[in-house]
Amino acid sequence: MTDDLILRLAARGDGMTADGRTIPFAAPGDRVSAGGSIEPGPHHQTPPCRHFPTCGGCTLQHVDDAAYTTYLVERVAGALATQGLKAEIAAPHLSAPRTRRRASLRAERFGRKILLGFNEGQSRKVVDLAECWILAPELFALLQPLRGLLAKFIADKRTAGVELALTDQGIDLLLSGFEAEGLAAIEAINAFAETHRLARVSIDSGYGAEARWEPQPVTVTLGGVAVGLPAGGFLQATADGEAALLAAVREGVGDAKIIADLFAGLGTFALPLSASARVLAAEGARDAILSLKAAAGRAGRQVVADHRDLFRRPYTAAELSRFDAVVLDPPRAGAKEQAAELAKATTKRIAYVSCNPATFARDARMLVDGGWRLEWVKPVGQFRWTTHVELASAFTR
Repeated sequence: MTDDLILRLAARGDGMTADGRTIPFAAPGDRVSAGGSIEPGPHHQTPPCRHFPTCGGCTLQHVDDAAYTTYLVERVAGALATQGLKAEIAAPHLSAPRTRRRASLRAERFGRKILLGFNEGQSRKVVDLAECWILAPELFALLQPLRGLLAKFIADKRTAGVELALTDQGIDLLLSGFEAEGLAAIEAINAFAETHRLARVSIDSGYGAEARWEPQPVTVTLGGVAVGLPAGGFLQATADGEAALLAAVREGVGDAKIIADLFAGLGTFALPLSASARVLAAEGARDAILSLKAAAGRAGRQVVADHRDLFRRPYTAAELSRFDAVVLDPPRAGAKEQAAELAKATTKRIAYVSCNPATFARDARMLVDGGWRLEWVKPVGQFRWTTHVELASAFTR
């Protein structure tokens, strides 16, 4: 019978049959028995990590790369279809295992034991990581010694936040949810940072991140320019994922010489593009835009930085029409207000990067209704083995 065959993966990663049933941890090609057991098919693989499926860091380790890339394409196509849109969808880029260069973890103390890892799926319970198939090896190697440091500060049955990122100088560590005051705390943090050659250690006790160790200013290199990284600042999840998005953006803007980069962050796209074009970079996060402005100035790049809330004050169609191309990289909420103005602008090209296919499709509908043509979409799977889908796209007049 065909109704017991898993045909595809649903949006949340469950296997789906022809009659619409969803089966957790089933892969396309699997068969489901009357009792609910799964007979593995050609796309069902053995999950490599011992913590799967308990750990919420991954939800799709049981499917092979072929099924996962198909899932990425179908997520994008499905989102576009809800808005009555179609487009060429390029082959997805898929980041390799153990390449995630930033992560947000949780720590929790039970007696003498410190649990450190991702939360369980749909839970606040912490999975104490004994291995991890997504984190870069440098980040994972820090977890065990970090448990020892956290034991000095976290009270029993209390939790803390742990954010890790790879920078030009090494690992940037941001801890939150506790106070670390006094000479003993300072000595413990300094000794830990020096021993493990950390780039920076910051503590957020509820009033914002405060650097406790930073021998050199912490930077990330974007387009050949070293940019100061605020504690907890945003980076694309993997270096190869960033490169794939940048390549797509370059293709999207073509040979444009005057470009607006909206929701520019630290300059992921603005700085590389500024090597051959004049760029206006707009960003609502103050620390990020100040870092970008300073870095561009030191490097002599043609970047004008504008600290601007694009949700409350989007650029008008008249302002946008002065540019040859526009780059958009909004947060998950999308760029509804800005897309409405872009729909009326006479700009020739748009490169739109998104981390949410649904809000991207909504904005794309507005652009298409305004006379734009959606040329292509390229899915990017930086968050390997999860349902999180990123993409880059190109629109032309």
